[in-house]
Amino acid sequence: MNISRKGTQKLGTIVLSIVAIALLSVIACVPQGGKGPIVVASKIDTEGELLGKMIVFALEQDGFEVEDRTHFGTTDVIRNAIINNEIDIYPEYTGNGAFFYQGAAPNSVWKNSQEAYETVKQLDLETNNLVWLTRASANNTWAIAVRSDLAQSANLVTLSDLGSYVSGGGIFKLAASEEFITRDDVLPAFEATYGFKLRDDQLLSFSGGNTALTEQAAANQTEGVNAAMAYGTDGQLAAFGLTVLTDDQGVQPVYEPAPLVRKEIYDSYPEIEALLAPIFLSLSLEILQSINSSIAVEGRDSREVAQEYLINQGFIEGDQ
Repeated sequence: MNISRKGTQKLGTIVLSIVAIALLSVIACVPQGGKGPIVVASKIDTEGELLGKMIVFALEQDGFEVEDRTHFGTTDVIRNAIINNEIDIYPEYTGNGAFFYQGAAPNSVWKNSQEAYETVKQLDLETNNLVWLTRASANNTWAIAVRSDLAQSANLVTLSDLGSYVSGGGIFKLAASEEFITRDDVLPAFEATYGFKLRDDQLLSFSGGNTALTEQAAANQTEGVNAAMAYGTDGQLAAFGLTVLTDDQGVQPVYEPAPLVRKEIYDSYPEIEALLAPIFLSLSLEILQSINSSIAVEGRDSREVAQEYLINQGFIEGDQ
């Protein structure tokens, strides 16, 4: 076929136009700064969602495209999701290493802040290519809280006191998550150590781990409930008239929160550590109790509370 020089030039122009359009389409699909997308998730309890929102805001501030999947699921669900590359980062607790890697280290390791962190950090990297970033100092350990009127009338201060009270026939009903009730290292461990056993009719089970719900049930005496699953950083306990019983035999590990991220993501964006470290270092027990209370007691939205804290502390700008 004979094509003129003019025709060749015209064909070349068309091809270049098509290529230019294709390139523009590709560029339009690339997030600003070319960072991400990163899928941020969290567990379904109050603090988990709060910390997840903080991660979302910090990454967005730095120009990442973020898919917000906070309030994702229970520990088992979210753990499987990150191992199977369904999510990229979420806040986890060091003490859960005792649950993830049962028998891999002496129980005493999980009750020491630094040892627990270093141990789960090493095991998760070697086993699952997961990287633990800088942790907060707040210990959000599992606990049992009772109505303060019951604590006073039955002289309950410790879980040893509770064990004697329940095994002696004292009136007791606990509101707790299914995870708290069934996990070997939580309620069954309390029962075995403190010498009591709760019947099914002494339990009110919730599907999620939101302690605001369990503590409200105790405060309102829902279905006869007078005790609740609680966390060490809960800010609503005093407002609900509840008293946390001391774990005097040291059953529970130290649970300090830290971002847990897939190594592939960490290797691609190592700056995530520097972004999140100062935020988590700022979260003391008292601060987490205070900001958790804003959600659980005042009824504020976790996204709003997270954003307000980060702005007030200078971690993000106020125009997000």
